[in-house]
Amino acid sequence: MRPKTTTRRIRLIAGAVCAGLAAVTALSACGGGDAGGGGGKVKLSLGLFGNFGYTDLIKEYQAAHPDIEITERTAAYSDHHKNLAAHLATGGGAADIEAIDTGYVAQFKATPDKFVDLNTVGGDKLKDRWLGWKWSASLAKGGQQIGYGTDVGGLAICYRRDLFKTAGLPEDRDAVSALWPTWQAFFEAGKRFQAQAPNGVKFMDGGPTVLNAIVGQAPVGYYDQNDQIVVDSNPALRQGWDLVVDGVKANLSAGLLYSTPPWNTGFTKGQFATVTCPAWMMAKIKDQAPDTAGKWDIASVPGGGGNWGGSYLTVPKQGKHTKEAAELAAWLTAPEQQAKVFTSKGLLPSTPSLYSDPKITGYTNPFFNNAPVGKLFTDAAKQLKPQYQGPKAGDVQTEFGNAMQRVEQGKQDGPAAWQQLVGDVAKLK
Repeated sequence: MRPKTTTRRIRLIAGAVCAGLAAVTALSACGGGDAGGGGGKVKLSLGLFGNFGYTDLIKEYQAAHPDIEITERTAAYSDHHKNLAAHLATGGGAADIEAIDTGYVAQFKATPDKFVDLNTVGGDKLKDRWLGWKWSASLAKGGQQIGYGTDVGGLAICYRRDLFKTAGLPEDRDAVSALWPTWQAFFEAGKRFQAQAPNGVKFMDGGPTVLNAIVGQAPVGYYDQNDQIVVDSNPALRQGWDLVVDGVKANLSAGLLYSTPPWNTGFTKGQFATVTCPAWMMAKIKDQAPDTAGKWDIASVPGGGGNWGGSYLTVPKQGKHTKEAAELAAWLTAPEQQAKVFTSKGLLPSTPSLYSDPKITGYTNPFFNNAPVGKLFTDAAKQLKPQYQGPKAGDVQTEFGNAMQRVEQGKQDGPAAWQQLVGDVAKLK
C-alpha cells in the first residue's frame, strides 16, 4: 500500500525521533515493549497504519488470554514506516508487533537480524496458510521469515452511484464496469461525467491513486529482479504517467493525495465520484464517510488484475515479549481471523483456503449497495500476478505521488515533473 523517503539519513532521523519521544514521555524513552506490570499481565503493543480491523479480534484474544494486555498504536502510513526504520536503527521504541506494507517489506527484510525469524518459532509449519508469493515476499535472502502476511490488495473501482446518476452515467455496477475495459476508456468516461458533474465534484480523487493502479498492473514495476530501479527505462511506467497527466489536464481530478487529511475530507464532502479501490480501501471509505452508506458501489478495474497494497506483521527482536508477540501475530493472521477481518472491514485474505469458502465468496457488503465483494475480490486474487517489489518500492511510490501532485497543483507540466521524478528516484539508495 503509500508518502516521503523513509530511511535517508537514518541516523539523524533516528536521533530526532528518539529525542521527540523522550520529550513526550520519559516512560517510553525509545525503549522496547512494556516489561509487564498491571497485575502481572504481559503487555503487548501493536504498531499499525490505517485500519487493520483488529479491534474486536484483540478483545477476543484478551478474553482467551487474560494474562495478556494488548494496545494498538496507529500512525500515518509514511510516518509509521519512517519511525519503524528509526526505532530499528536505534535499538528501541518499536512496538512488540509492527505492521509493514508490501511496498516496504523488501527494505526491512534486508536487515533480518532486527526481527525474530518466525521460522524458528513455528512459522515454517504455517507457511502453507498463505499464497506462495505472499510468503516468499517477506523472506530474507538467508531464508529468515520476518513477517506473517495479513491481506492482499486486489483492484477494483469504487464509485458514487448518486453522482453518476446526476452526471447522466449508468449506476448499475455491470453497466459501469462496461464503461471502462481499458484505462483510456476510463478517462473517456470521466470526460462524460465531468461534462454534467455536480458543482465542485471531480471524476477521480487524484492522479496518484489512479497511477498506482496502472503501475500495479504492469509486468514490471519500479524495480527489476536485480533490485535496480527501472523507472526511466520501463515504458509501461511512462505510458501510465502520460495517460494520467492527460486526465489531470482534462480537469478530471480533485487533486488530492491519498492518505492525507484533505483526501480524507474529500470522502466526507463528496468531492470525487471514483477512487481506485483495492480491497482495503473499502474500510477507509466507510471510516471517513459513514453517512454515505448505499451511495457507493464497486465496479471492475480497467485492464483487469493488478495489486496495490497488502501488509505483514513482524516481531522486532528488541521487544521484551517476543514469544508472546509471535504467537499473537500468528493468531491474527490465521485464516479464521483473516475471514473475520474481511467480512467486517473488507481486507482481502492472503490465505487461498478462503477463496472457495461460501462464507467469503458469497459475502456482500451493504455499505457498498450490497456489492458482491466476496466474489469480486477473491476472483481478483486468483488472477493476481505479483509484481516484484524492490528495497525502496514504497519510497519510489511516494515520489510518484509527489511528482503527480506537482502537475495537479500547476507547479510543473507533465514532462518536467517526470524529469525531476527520474532524478529523485535515482537518489534512493
